[in-house]
Amino acid sequence: MAHVSDETEPPEETQVRSIDEIEESLEPVTLIEQSRVTLRVGRMMLAAGTASYRVKQAMADVSAALGVHEHSNHVSLTEISATSHRGRIFRTEVTENRSFAVNVDRLAHLDRLRRTLPERTTPAEVHRALDEIEGRGALYPGVVNGAVAGLACAAFAVLNGAVPWEVAVVFMAAFLGQTTRRVLAHRHFNGFGVTMVAGAVATGLYSLGVAVASAIGGDDASVTLHAAGYISSVLFLLPGFALITGALDMAKNDIQSGIQRIAYGTMIVLAAGVSVWAVSQLTVLETAPRSGEHGSIAVDVALWAVPSLCGVLGFALMFNSPWRLALTAALIGALANTGRLWAIDAGLETQIATALACLVVGCLAAWAARGGRFPVITLSVPAVLVMIPGVPAHEALVSLNSGDYAAATAGILEVSLIMLSIMVGLVAAKLVTDREWSFAA
Repeated sequence: MAHVSDETEPPEETQVRSIDEIEESLEPVTLIEQSRVTLRVGRMMLAAGTASYRVKQAMADVSAALGVHEHSNHVSLTEISATSHRGRIFRTEVTENRSFAVNVDRLAHLDRLRRTLPERTTPAEVHRALDEIEGRGALYPGVVNGAVAGLACAAFAVLNGAVPWEVAVVFMAAFLGQTTRRVLAHRHFNGFGVTMVAGAVATGLYSLGVAVASAIGGDDASVTLHAAGYISSVLFLLPGFALITGALDMAKNDIQSGIQRIAYGTMIVLAAGVSVWAVSQLTVLETAPRSGEHGSIAVDVALWAVPSLCGVLGFALMFNSPWRLALTAALIGALANTGRLWAIDAGLETQIATALACLVVGCLAAWAARGGRFPVITLSVPAVLVMIPGVPAHEALVSLNSGDYAAATAGILEVSLIMLSIMVGLVAAKLVTDREWSFAA
């Protein structure tokens, strides 16, 4: 009889597990966990919309608290690569970001986590804190998000000289346009496509609203499709965070990230511009500037301050800002923009007035954010959005399409100079108020 051995071969699953355990024992597991959670912090901050230099700072702070000896990283708009060293061993990882939505509440909590890290912590503790932050939903339901976008654009319309009925139409058009953008974005539709569709919805509804008002008003010549309201209805699409964080990154010598952000912001503007121009071809759009009637200084200040406050408040809430933060940004923006408009009305050059106003915004934002109460950028960006020249930008696009290249060039230069003034003012404020940002490590 054949001899049958009592020994049996171990199951294949046991063999695989043993191999995995052996391989894992040869890896620097602790360093891997430290690197992984550091990269997660950076990815979450980047997806929340902050500047690349702040992402780098957060990753460096977390890695130091975890006990990593040396940490270096490269942050762009879409990717992060990071290397963590402990003694003679190191770990390099790369992650990709495809989310470009701004979430101020998440950004504020991540920044607070960075600032309040203990001297020593563990990857598990940091992961637990990140899970809590990631689990926070939107502060406001979709209908509120659309309504505050409508409020911001309606305030823009007032500042651009729109009449009351136009302001009401702008509110409804922007409300539905932002709602459309939100629905498509949550379905992960292409970002440029989202912008084009939302812009077409907003401008199309505004044109329809004007047509209805014209039908109700009969032959009233005052019921016309004017650029003041038409352009205001799509200003919720302004990529303010991308453009301004790009400028700050470039000023910090992070050229690649800065160029990418500004290029992305410019492409979003162009995507919105295509829809705005296309819908405008279906009707007659009046672009001649309206002459405003001046009252007393108190009346003028009120007509500047109230819409400025409402506009900044609407944008801040649209970015998912907590109420306290949003109100702080609104007060800063109202004060700075009112002073800017008063200075322009008094004869000061628009570019100079804008740069000075943005310097004031940056300094007040730094003062209000002292002690880590808020990230400075979450106050400064909404506060300066009301200074962006939307109507001249559209007029330049219309002139370019009609072949009036002289007018188009003049318009593009005007818009570019004002945007440059905004960036110069904010960069100057950072140089004055943030020593850590101003001096290279």
